[in-house]
Amino acid sequence: MSGREDVFQKTMNDGHSAAWDQQWAKAAASYRAALQEFPNHPKALSSLALALYQQSRFEEALDTYKRVAQISPDDPISMERVAQLSERLGDLQTAMDAAMRAAEKYINQREIEKAMENWARVTTLNPDHLLAHSRLALTHERLGHIQPAVTEYLAVASLIQRAGNVEKTEEIINKALQLMPHSPEAKQAQALLKSGQLLPKPVRPKGGTGPIRMSQVKQLDAPTRPVSSGMDPLMEARQKALTRLAEALFEYSDDNPAALERRGLQAIVRGTGQLSLQQAEQTRVVLHLGQAIDSQTKNQELQAAEELEQAIEAGFKHSAAYFDLGLLRFKLERFESAQRNIQHAVKHADFALAARLLLGQIHLKLARYKEAAIEYLEALKLADSLVVAPELADEVRQLYEPILEAQSTQTDDGAFKSLCENIHKMLMRADWREHLMKAREQLPRAEGEIPLPLAEIVMQAQSSQVLESINVIHQLARQGYLRSAMDAAFDAVIHAPQYLPLHTLMGDLLVQEGRTPEAIAKFSTAAQAYGARGEANQATKLLKRVIALAPMDLTARSRLIDQLAARGLVNDAINEYLELAGMYYRLAELDMARKTYTTALRFVQQSNADRAWNIHILHRMADIDMQRLDWKQAIRIFEQIRTLNPEDAAIRKTLIELNLRMAQLPKALEEMESYLSYLEGQGEEGQAVPFLEELVNEHGEQPALRRALAAGYHRAGRLEEAIAQLDTAGELLLTSRDKDGAIATINQILMMNPPNADDYRKLLAQIGG
Repeated sequence: MSGREDVFQKTMNDGHSAAWDQQWAKAAASYRAALQEFPNHPKALSSLALALYQQSRFEEALDTYKRVAQISPDDPISMERVAQLSERLGDLQTAMDAAMRAAEKYINQREIEKAMENWARVTTLNPDHLLAHSRLALTHERLGHIQPAVTEYLAVASLIQRAGNVEKTEEIINKALQLMPHSPEAKQAQALLKSGQLLPKPVRPKGGTGPIRMSQVKQLDAPTRPVSSGMDPLMEARQKALTRLAEALFEYSDDNPAALERRGLQAIVRGTGQLSLQQAEQTRVVLHLGQAIDSQTKNQELQAAEELEQAIEAGFKHSAAYFDLGLLRFKLERFESAQRNIQHAVKHADFALAARLLLGQIHLKLARYKEAAIEYLEALKLADSLVVAPELADEVRQLYEPILEAQSTQTDDGAFKSLCENIHKMLMRADWREHLMKAREQLPRAEGEIPLPLAEIVMQAQSSQVLESINVIHQLARQGYLRSAMDAAFDAVIHAPQYLPLHTLMGDLLVQEGRTPEAIAKFSTAAQAYGARGEANQATKLLKRVIALAPMDLTARSRLIDQLAARGLVNDAINEYLELAGMYYRLAELDMARKTYTTALRFVQQSNADRAWNIHILHRMADIDMQRLDWKQAIRIFEQIRTLNPEDAAIRKTLIELNLRMAQLPKALEEMESYLSYLEGQGEEGQAVPFLEELVNEHGEQPALRRALAAGYHRAGRLEEAIAQLDTAGELLLTSRDKDGAIATINQILMMNPPNADDYRKLLAQIGG
């Protein structure tokens, strides 16, 4: 039933009159009467909230502003009031969340200054808030506020360094130096990073610490909780995932030309339509990723999961997103969906252990006890390998193979559940590393022997026969009895046909016998099996052995690249791409080489790798284009390199020469002027003359280059050399019957007041100027 409009208007006017007279209790009563007619009227609620605030009834005012924010979700003012009141009451987390949401709403309404005020409020409350610093940095840069932008970028760099991403830290410091090359703070940050020291943490501005104190006082009344020495594997992985997502959000939000160049290099081989589509996808990714992170900080797990799904659908294919989504779906008891997403993260080193544990828990929930036991054993295998010496990690992992093999033949669900429970207790604890190391001390180990797997503690070793067989095989091989060793290996395979280390050992024996093709086949099959199991590390090692035996095995190299990418070993994967492309190049298959370089370039872009890879790969592509005499395509590539590395004089010179070669003189001169302007902007005018001299030495037939060199000489006070260049340029122009150009050149000489100015005036008169 709708309210009475006349009563509503009267009570609202009464409220406004009372508020004008500072009679806030009377005003509040009038506004409540108005709300009796229209309970969800935003203006009435806002007015009531203000009246309550003026009476110092802050908690009631906060609840009222929260109602306004729910009713008017696009209104930034009510959300900003929620932030301010929450801050005053000491609820800092709510204050920060509300301020971030208010800032986004202000941005949508193009009220940039108000948005920046709210981001600044967040960094005051929490100087370590990465997203708020990132937003401030980008906005200051867009507004041309150079010093504040540099300060915020250095804060972002400090936080990302502490998250363990050194490459991204270096990139952000370089960005700050690009904005302000002489900034002492940025230079200091660069020096600290190079020396391996931590950058200064962002500091809270002086003053304004009352809310912090209030929060600390309120925490005194909260139940005390034991201080944890760390996190369990799931929480460790979740923290890593959120850090990666925040870094990715920063990268995708950065729309300055250099960042767009890093993200949009496939424009080299695609049309602008495809590039526009990608930019639209990036906008969607930024929107949904930001909302997902924001929702998780407020424990809105369902909303966070939906936003992550939208980000993935928009093209954000990152292991961190898949793991985080899988974890959220697991908490929401969407087990099948959780399993699908976690499978995408199980090969990544940062998330493998937690992913295995989650998969084990999912299988338990679905009463798939054998599968759960296998996943828990895989998790224990990974955890075990993390607490032994690095040189023993691979061998410890291999010791789990016969145990896993034995489990695959068991049928006792009770035993499976007991195994899962035992491993869960070992790993799902904050001090799991220390606990595993203490457990290791209980295992016997002779000097020089490989340590036993921790699985020996949680179950009987049902695979002792296989382990004994492997020892026999090794002894026979060391004594030179290769045939007998191979026979023993075949006998052992009968008992454990899926024990992959045994197949690898047979490959080693084949290599020793000189049967290289059979060894390659054996290693390839084992690598494929390891890959299917999610054992990317073992698959990678075997594929590298295949490539060492057969460098031209392109299939093995392609599979190796896939495995390296799945493990997050970006630089190694890129190196393999370059090796593959180089192989095609040496075979004179230039089309395949260039195609491989293009694929590598896309991979670099998608994985946010170091921008130096972009330049390196683009140089290789340009080299191929030059060999094929495809100068037009070469120019496009060199232009990309110039954008990424504007100080490279050789690239500038190449672009000028290519444009001259294609009879595109205006573009050549435009490129030359662009570089001269860049040198001037960097305070390096002294490099201009040598650069122009080199161009004139190789392209002396171009009058425009000589005139440019003459201008450089003139600025440097080298008058005679300037006039000599202009004399030659004038003669070239007259020879080519360019009367207007010759007249302009003579006038340029006269502006320099040469000693024989009258001779030039006579010449000008003869020409008709």
